[in-house]
Amino acid sequence: MIAVLVETDADGVLVVSQEALTFGRGLAERAGGVPLHAVAVGRPGEEPPAVVLAQLGEQGVASVHHVVDDRLTAYSAAAWAAALVDVAHSAGAAVVLAAGTPRGNEVLAHTATRLDVAMAANVVGIDAVGADPGDPLIVTRQVVGGAVLEQMQLGDTVAVLSVAGHAVEPAAAATATTPEVVEFSPTMTDADLVARVVRTGEKVPDASGALTSARVVVGAGRGAGSADGFKDVVRLSELLGGAVGVSRVVTSLGWRPHHEQVGQTGSRISPDLYIACGISGAIQHWAGCSSAKTILAVNTDPDAPMVTRAHYAVIGDLHEIVPAINDELDARRT
Repeated sequence: MIAVLVETDADGVLVVSQEALTFGRGLAERAGGVPLHAVAVGRPGEEPPAVVLAQLGEQGVASVHHVVDDRLTAYSAAAWAAALVDVAHSAGAAVVLAAGTPRGNEVLAHTATRLDVAMAANVVGIDAVGADPGDPLIVTRQVVGGAVLEQMQLGDTVAVLSVAGHAVEPAAAATATTPEVVEFSPTMTDADLVARVVRTGEKVPDASGALTSARVVVGAGRGAGSADGFKDVVRLSELLGGAVGVSRVVTSLGWRPHHEQVGQTGSRISPDLYIACGISGAIQHWAGCSSAKTILAVNTDPDAPMVTRAHYAVIGDLHEIVPAINDELDARRT
């Protein structure tokens, strides 16, 4: 059995958890059709919301282990891990995985420690699945901010791994299921609750949704020159029906808002087309855009990392190239 820890909000299962479920289902199929289970943390006396169950059913989930305990009302990584270990042992999980979010990675790190096994973080692919239980699972994962891919062997009884964002696109199973809900009361101690959330503030609106879901992103970096140097970049994004993305230096200088930042400390994007204008292509930025299907770099430096890694490149000043593209697109629209 493969167990996937899912994160939810008022709208249902988070997209990153749907990605992890799709990844887990692919692994389950390669392992000979073993069942896919979900693990969700809830409140005592409350059933998982109908929207969550519907989305899990679309992913082909056979059972939902609904972990309930008054002490889990506030998030605690150690307590969530204790519950996840209990589920893994009771259900006989061969693989435990979650989305590679801050919460997912934290819980799985605790889980791997409790199971005394290795953890593979930010996995992007499966290279080999053993034919028999106990055979090693070989995965590929991102390291060095996504600049390097590493192959890792998980030969333990329970494999623990997190799935990198956008490693797969969430996709419905060929046949939807009606997941069985199994209420589960974990075994926890006071020590599991030493570190926990005791207070939360008002949620800051997440304005990055347009960027992470855009099919076209037009990015700009230091080459824009100033806060006033983004007019043509913004216009190009509008003409292409896309979104604006920027490098870290741009937000650090205060030229553009943080929710537009692409990179290791910003948003990870996977558009059909990423146009990177005046962006050198540091490792941290590449970690956020490497999943783009096609990358076009516009830069005055032919040896810039972004140029050498891009699928296509135009060598020149973005303040000359981008307006010319805009004029051509405008002409084609008339």
